[in-house]
Parts: sequence; structure tokens; C-alpha cells
Amino acid sequence: MGHLLMVESWVGSMSTLLPHGIRDRGHRFSFLTRDLGHYLRTATDARHPLLGATNILTAETNDEQAVVATVRRLHQVFEFDGVLSSCDYYLPTVAAIAADLGLPGPSRDAMRAACDKATTRRICSAAGVPGPAFAVVAAWDEIAAAAQRIGYPVVVKPVDLCGGMFVRRVDNVDRLRDAVAAIAGFPVNARGQLRAPDILVEECLDGPEYSVETVTHGGRTTVVGITDKRVVGSDCFIEAGHMFPAATEPEQSEAIGAAAAAAVTALGLDDTVAHTEVKLTACGPRLIEVNPRPAGNRITELVRRVTGIDLPAVHADLAAGIEPVLEPVDTGIGSAAIAFLIPERAGQLESVDGARQWSLDDRIVDHHLAAAGKTVRTADNNNEYLGHVMVVDEKFGAASELAQRSISELQVTYRDSGSRA
Repeated sequence: MGHLLMVESWVGSMSTLLPHGIRDRGHRFSFLTRDLGHYLRTATDARHPLLGATNILTAETNDEQAVVATVRRLHQVFEFDGVLSSCDYYLPTVAAIAADLGLPGPSRDAMRAACDKATTRRICSAAGVPGPAFAVVAAWDEIAAAAQRIGYPVVVKPVDLCGGMFVRRVDNVDRLRDAVAAIAGFPVNARGQLRAPDILVEECLDGPEYSVETVTHGGRTTVVGITDKRVVGSDCFIEAGHMFPAATEPEQSEAIGAAAAAAVTALGLDDTVAHTEVKLTACGPRLIEVNPRPAGNRITELVRRVTGIDLPAVHADLAAGIEPVLEPVDTGIGSAAIAFLIPERAGQLESVDGARQWSLDDRIVDHHLAAAGKTVRTADNNNEYLGHVMVVDEKFGAASELAQRSISELQVTYRDSGSRA
């Protein structure tokens, strides 16, 4: 099997699932990072699979030209068979390395386009993929004019951040000004990369949201399945839970999947797993965004438990140039769901109670709750969860109810006043 180079990683669930997927396929990996401390600070112990790489290498991964040259030299010693990452901020660099070394993977242009929300909008709109009315603007006068032209409410978002950061629904020009100022006040992302000044102003779409998990190989895109997404927040968009497969009618599933596949094709993506978000409006599916890597928030685990298809492992196989196996198997599970505990206020966590019986229910297959003492901030994106519960059920569409109920019954107290989240 292959020796893969992993360039950086998210520190959440995919930092565990991708290394496991690599090893499950018989591959090994070396880990390349600019700051090993970033991972040591978040690892719970030294056995974390990300830190169990065959080699841990250091380079300035935020300098694409320099890191390509560095990896070229490393390749002479380690003979990599593929290169990959789970972190959006480094996917274009991964594509550049693969192109330089002649390794499998999406093209540099396709990956850059998919990782820039503005470019994705332009390309997919030109290709006829249905989406919201939008404008890509930078100066305040242009931003205000675009919002007026599109019509309030609008959605304002940065073109190069993840996890719902600074994505806001705004109803008037004052709220618009606040949202734009918040984005401008975050000029460097969490990995030390300078951000683009452009802002996306979009039509606010009504309708349930879904994600489409696809695999593209040899120019052919396979829809592995569609995930139901529960989103909360009055002016932000926080993912409160997911269920796979989504409880949609067959014709709805076909239309949602077709929209996602059309977006992947328009961007020219190949040899990649993608996680594409779509809203089902009264006028049909509308593209939200394309993420050219396996889904986060443990969605890939929901898919695996229902279908047997391990998308992080597929991601590894594609990087190694191996044709993926995408035939589902009968797992005996009809639906799998995850729900997240979202803090509604800031403070220092005292306790999370109400989960004592979870271990007695065979349908609850995974859970985690934050420990006492955690400093909590009010959630306005997908990075502030206090925990999760994952549920499986033999019946189609049945898992979500227990997952949501389990989270809703938790009692959260804080050390300052003892109030619930």
C-alpha cells in the first residue's frame, strides 16, 4: 500500500477519522506541519492517531512555493505515493504538491476554485448550477449597494473561512455594517494565513438544508448519499445536528444530488471526496457551497454506519491513486444521527448532567461532553460545541428524534450563576 503525506489537518473529528481511514486501507502517512504545538495543545493524549504518523515533519506550510520545494526534496527520501489533507486552508497547497510531484489528485485550478466561495459562485453560476443571487464586493459602498439590489434579508459571508465563521443573515443596513465590520476585524485566519478582503453578499434562501456526500474518480461523480442538516440561530447558521440518510422523497433526493454533482463537474474536480451543501427551496435545489474534502462534524461516521462506506478511507485511496470501492453493504442500520450541545451563553462550565443513562441504550453509539472548567463562549458558528451524541436506528429516518431529545434533556450549569446553557 501507499505512503501518503498529510499536510496539516483539522483538529476535530477528522484528525482522528482520517488517520484511522489511512491505516484501515493499509497505507501509512507522514505528517507535515508548520506548528506541531497546534496539535499537541488539542490532543487528549500522546496516542492520538495524528501524532502517530510514521514521520512528523516541519515546514512553512503557509508558503506554497516554499513548501512545494521542500516536499520535492523530502520526496527523494520518503517516496510519497500521494498527498492529502482534511483542512480546507491547505487543500490548494496539497493540489500544488501533487501536481509538482506527478501524484494523483484534483487539479490546482479546480481546488483553488472550490476553496474560494466567490470563485465557486462565479463558476457554478456561469455553468447554470442553480444558486442564490449574489455579489462579490469589497468596498463598503459596493457592499451596501449589492445588498439593496439583491433585497433584504441577505446573507453576508467571508469568501475564505470555514465552520460558519462570520456568516450572518442581516435584515437592514445597520446590521449589514456590523457584519462587515466583524469580518474585517478578523484579517488572519486561525492558521496564520492572511485573508482575502472580498465579501459575498447573497440572497437569503428559504428551505431545509442538506449536504451531499460524493466521490469523483475518473471524471465520474457518485452520490454516496444525502445528509439532513438541522441549522439553528436567528442571525447565524449553526449546525445543530445531522441525519443520514436524509428523510427525503426519491425525486427530491435525485434533484438535490444532481445539483451537487453539477457543481462538482462545473468546478472541474476529480479524484476527490466532496461535501456539498444545498438548500431545497420552493423553486428547487439551490447550491450553498462545495467543500472538496470529506465532511466534518462526524457526518462520515453516520455514512459509514449506514452504508459501510468509509469516506475518509476513500479519501486516502484516491490520494494513493486507487480506485475507490463505493458499493454499500447491509449494516442493519437504517439511519444514523448526531446532535450537538450548543452553548447559549458564555461562562466557565460547572457541569453537564443528564447523560448517565446514555451508556445503557444500545442505540447511542458515541457521545462526548465537555469537562468542568471549560471556558465557554456563546455559539455563533460550528466551533463552540459542548458535546455531541450519536444515535443509530434500524428504521429509516428514525435516529434523529432520539439524538435531539437526548441533547435537549441535558442540564448545563456554570460556575458564575448556575444557569443552563
